[in-house]
Order: sequence, then structure tokens, then C-alpha cells
Amino acid sequence: MRKIVECVPNFSEGRDAEVIEAIALAIRETPGCSLLDVDPGISTNRTVYTFVGSPEDIVEGALSAARVARQRIDMRMHTGEHPRMGAMDVCPFIPVANVSMNECVEISKVFAERASEELGVPFYLYEEAATRDYRKKLPQIRQGEYEALKDRIVRDDWKPDYGPAEFIPEWGAAVTGARFFLIAYNVNLLATPNQAHRIALNLREAGRGKDAPGLLKEVKGMGWFVDEYNVAQVSVNLTNYRVTPMHILFEEAKREARELNVAVVGSEIVGLIPLDAILEAAEYYIEKENLFILDEDQKIRLVVERLGLASVAPFIPKEKIIEYQAEEEAYEPLAGLSVRCFIEEVAARTSAPGGGSASAAIAAIGAGLGSMVAKLTYGVRKFEDADTIMREIIPPLHHATQQLIPMIDADTDAFNDYIKAIRLPKGTDEEKQIRFEMIQAGLKKAIDIPLTTMKIADSAWAGLLQVAGYGNIASKSDVEVAARALEVGIWGALRNVLINMADIRDEKYVDRIIKEAESIHKRAERTCKEILEVLAKRGKQQT
Repeated sequence: MRKIVECVPNFSEGRDAEVIEAIALAIRETPGCSLLDVDPGISTNRTVYTFVGSPEDIVEGALSAARVARQRIDMRMHTGEHPRMGAMDVCPFIPVANVSMNECVEISKVFAERASEELGVPFYLYEEAATRDYRKKLPQIRQGEYEALKDRIVRDDWKPDYGPAEFIPEWGAAVTGARFFLIAYNVNLLATPNQAHRIALNLREAGRGKDAPGLLKEVKGMGWFVDEYNVAQVSVNLTNYRVTPMHILFEEAKREARELNVAVVGSEIVGLIPLDAILEAAEYYIEKENLFILDEDQKIRLVVERLGLASVAPFIPKEKIIEYQAEEEAYEPLAGLSVRCFIEEVAARTSAPGGGSASAAIAAIGAGLGSMVAKLTYGVRKFEDADTIMREIIPPLHHATQQLIPMIDADTDAFNDYIKAIRLPKGTDEEKQIRFEMIQAGLKKAIDIPLTTMKIADSAWAGLLQVAGYGNIASKSDVEVAARALEVGIWGALRNVLINMADIRDEKYVDRIIKEAESIHKRAERTCKEILEVLAKRGKQQT
């Protein structure tokens, strides 16, 4: 799965268009980085950039931007309304997809080390990367701002985490670290600004002060009136949407509004939002209303409707959801091909794609056929007695199909990584050792991918067995093909696991993986046979 990290550097320049564009260009031209937004502020004299990339690429993008700031921004000339202490004032790294917070902490440290060495400037770590509790929050580190830095940076308790403990007048100091994705979110009310602010005070974590905390954690907020929309708003920052999700804030705002007899008329997301925040909201309403929705685009539509996200401006998923903005063409170069082209790729005079990718494709077809028959059975009056069963088994079959498709490319990628390791130099003892370690790692990856294919395919058997027993018998042949395809996909993936075991030196690893893989394969043989028998028996009953 593709790893996506967001970087949101803030630079102390919001008025000079040439400097603003030079920084933007540096990010745009960094391979693997996608610049999503540039937000300059004249009064604050500050520009916020938002870009995404892989863990490796995101560091390069941040470095490229920092180099321009070092050359083009002079803090000795800077004035503005926003608190600041450096040319690159703050540079947080934020996990978006398939990346942990710990990984982002390490990314921030790598960036700080490289930038401080190359540019000769100080960096502090904050939030999840902070090394000391008293300088964990940005306001703590920024206290006194640029003007106080000269005397502060030389003190033992305020020496930077990276770079020189000295005042660099034109640069100041930068802060980097890792934090959660911040969602800027507004709930719209037909109310007065005072009523909106009253609701915000009840909901935000700080509440009305130390003796009167608010209801929701990790929420900052206030109420105001927006003349442009002619509505009042409860305007909040969700600083950790996994603690307080967007939909919970919305529902609590609705409850508070009912008590004041004011109307909630939708909401809006300011900026971008991670896909999982939307899907989490979808699951909340699906469970709450006992709905049956599987497709991602339908889940997004449900959330847009339930939260009224299009009430003041269109909600366009491609523009608002960060993963969609960061999508790359040919991210799945094999799975994205037409069936004809994929088969022709398999048939070409190249080692990859080979049996592993083909096995993943065959298994995906097997799970997909099972999903198809279950969906054709569900909701049909003739088979309504099976609705409860179909409703339970459709999701795992649907998800197994979706999860198997990326394994088509993953298997070929793993093979290519192994080939790269084989081609490493082996002239010296050190090179031989590095090459050996890389080959072993490549082999384990080449084993892990087909083993994952086997595990995903294995998860479809229970549902497929239920389809055989209760699905529309008119689709008997489809289920038979599904069972055979799933079994063949698992068998083919097993062959790829075993063929890569020959050169693995870790005997405990070999024994553990072989036992696990053979267990899955034996279960596939048994269950496939059972499904075919069930179908044959039902077929006889029909005649």
C-alpha cells in the first residue's frame, strides 16, 4: 500500500510573490511530491504550503523549500501579525495513509539533521517528536518570538535539538516535528453569533476555563457570524480526529442547537481532509441507520448528505480528500491495464509479471464472482429469506476482492526489488555482506507478498461457502468457477512462496512460513471440494 505523508511548512513571507512562488516551485519540482495548496497572508506576512509524498520524497521536498527560504528570506526585515521565530517557522510532518506517527517522528528528525547540517541553522523538535516536555508545544518554543531568540538560544535549557546553538539573524530558528492531521471544520447555524459561540464554548476542550471544561477532547473552537453565507458558525479545529471525529462534533452541535431552538443547516470542511475521516463518518451513519453500503463513492456521498458538506459550497471529493488529490496515474500499472493488455504483459518475454501476479488476479476473480452472486441474491424478493446471510457475507467478499487487486502489482514490485539486490556490487567483503542482506530482505518480501495473497483469499472462503448454500442457484456455475479460481489463486501463490524459500538462511522463518502457507492451502482444497459438493446437491434438488 502506498505511504502518504503530508508536510505543511509555514514560511515567514506572505507579501513577495516572487519568493512565494520560488518556494512553491522548489516543492513542485521535487520528484514524488505533490503540492496541494499555497496560502499566503499579507497581514500575517506568512505563507502556508501543503504538499504530500512518500516518507523519502517528503524529506526532499521540505529540504528543497528550506534551501530557498535560506537564500530568499531575511528575518531581520520581517514584520507581521502572526507569531514567528524563523524564516521556515514551522515544518510539521503528518501521517495520512499507511504511515504511523512514529514514522513521521523519524522523518522529522532526518529532515532536521540534514537541513541543519546543509544550511548551518538551528532546529527545534516539537509535538510528538519533542525531546523535552517544557518545549513540546509551539507557543512554548516560540515564546518571545524572533526578537527574544538571540538571548534564549544560547541558554542550556533552550539549545536547539539540531544545528548550532547560536543566533543566525537572517534565519532565526525553525521548528519541526510530527503531529496529527488537523481538520478545520465549521457547523452552520441559523442563529446569532452569540448562540454559535455559546455552543462552541460548551463543546471545545477548554470550555469556559479551568473550572468549566468543555465536552469534547482535542477540539478548539469559537462561534462567529459569516456575512458571506448569512449563517452563524461553530468554527473548530479538530486537532486529533481519531479522538473526536468530525461526525461526533456535528452530532453534538446539533444536540446543543436543539436546546437553544436554533437550526443546523449543514457544515463545511476548510481545506483538505483524510479519506479515513470521511469513511469513519460513513460507518457511523451506516451503523446508526442500519444501512447497507459498500462502495467508497457511495459512502462519501452519504457523509456529504448527512453532514450537509455541500450547504455553502460544492463538496468535490477530488479536491477535498487528500488521498484523491495525491493520486497518481498508473499507481497500479498492471491492475490498471485492460484485461487484454494485462494478459499480453503476462505473455511477454519478461520474467514479470509472472505466476505471482497471475495468482493474485485469479484469486481476485474468484472472490469477485462470489461477491457478484451474493449481491445478485440480496434484495431479490424471491430470495429474501437469505437477505440476513447475504448482508453478512457480502462485505468480506467485496473487501477481499478489493484487497487482492493491489497484490497483482505488489508481486511484480517485490520481484523487481529482489533483482535490484542481485545486481548490487560484490567486490569487497563489505559489499558482499550488504548484497547478502539485501538479497535476504528481497527474498522475504517476495515471500510475504504471495503469502499475503493467500491470507486475503483465505478470508473469502466462509462467505463463498454461504453463497454456495444460500445464493441464487441459477448462478451455480459462477460459484463453481469462483471456488476453483480461489483455490488455484491460493495454490499459485503457495508455489511462489515455496520457490523463494530455497535461498533463505533463516531456518525458523522458513519453518514458520511454510507451515502457515501449507495450512492455508489445505484449507483451500477442503473448502473448494465442500463448495462443489454443496452446489451439486442443490443442483440435484432443483431437478
